[in-house]
Amino acid sequence: MKTAVWLYLFMFVAIFDLHAQYPILTPFAVSLGATPSFIGLILGVYSITHLPGNLIAGYGVDRYGSKGFIVFSLIVAGIVLLIQSRVSDPWGLLVIRSISGFVLAFLSPACLSLLAKIAKNQIQQSKLMAGNGMVHTIASVLSPAAGAYLVSQLGFAKSFTFLGWGLILTGLLAWIGVKEQRSESPANAAIAGEHALPSASQENLPVPGQENVPWLFFVVPLALSCSQGILFFELPLMKEASSSIMTSGVFFSVISMGSLVTLSLLFLNRIFPFYRMLFGCLALAFIFFGMSVHWPLPLYASLFLIGMTKGVIFPAIASLLAALTPADRYGRVFSILSVSYSIGAFIGPIVAGHTRTQVSPYFLAFLCLMLALSLLPSRSFAAPVRV
Repeated sequence: MKTAVWLYLFMFVAIFDLHAQYPILTPFAVSLGATPSFIGLILGVYSITHLPGNLIAGYGVDRYGSKGFIVFSLIVAGIVLLIQSRVSDPWGLLVIRSISGFVLAFLSPACLSLLAKIAKNQIQQSKLMAGNGMVHTIASVLSPAAGAYLVSQLGFAKSFTFLGWGLILTGLLAWIGVKEQRSESPANAAIAGEHALPSASQENLPVPGQENVPWLFFVVPLALSCSQGILFFELPLMKEASSSIMTSGVFFSVISMGSLVTLSLLFLNRIFPFYRMLFGCLALAFIFFGMSVHWPLPLYASLFLIGMTKGVIFPAIASLLAALTPADRYGRVFSILSVSYSIGAFIGPIVAGHTRTQVSPYFLAFLCLMLALSLLPSRSFAAPVRV
């Protein structure tokens, strides 16, 4: 479990640095002279450059282990942030963000794969994934307001420098602290993956990454990430947040506080992950629809509800894939998941940036989620795992 604690620490710092930039990247790009559509491209290119990194990480983690990828991702991302502090034009920021997206693409598959391998059974996997979600949420609660405060006190350049050194130091700690035990062989790892589900109906459950995979399952994380990309683009530009970076940071923190509430409900880990994901996505879609038609619920309450659904959905997706996948394929499956997230996060801001004057971006988020749920191959996941 010491390895899990180290992984949580590294994920906390990485997520803190990433989310601290959410409320300040849009104002920073505006200060460099970027237009709204170009800002959408800046936010989106970070995600699209995740794709080659995700694909490399997927096979690399399975073959070489997670530690090297974790160390590389943290240290190089920190160096890129130091360079970002000296950017003086929108195109330079676009290039730097694309590089940052590539190097950080290795972190999530490597950490999730190592967490899944640590677990001895499915319930422990769910708890570890929920713990990862808890760390993610705590970091994202604190970081947006912290990032906005840093900019208000130090300015953009010094804030990026501070965050960059934080990532570099964390990467050095990862090199020292992570102890990884390599699997004896792919065959043994596959057997261990089967034993993780001793009472499941194995013949009824698809294994992502094999020939009978319901690839349409991955439209759900894609649509989920697309809706979040729309939200992260639109929120700092809303009239309630446009007057103050601090206000924008508080809005992002409210989302994370909502996630913290549902992640604290540990009994949810005993509910079949597919059902958690399904009903969480439905709830999120209807919240976006309500925001698009300007329902009477205050913005703070809407954002809090969005956070609550995220606290249910993201751990459920990771738990479902971990439960259905042999241990020797964790890297590849979680890399496919990261690719789905990356594509969605690329599409969301760009679409929102080009259409926000014609249609509510939140309505597009609603449509995206409902389309994904309608395509979901539900029968493939109909057999619940007994715990």
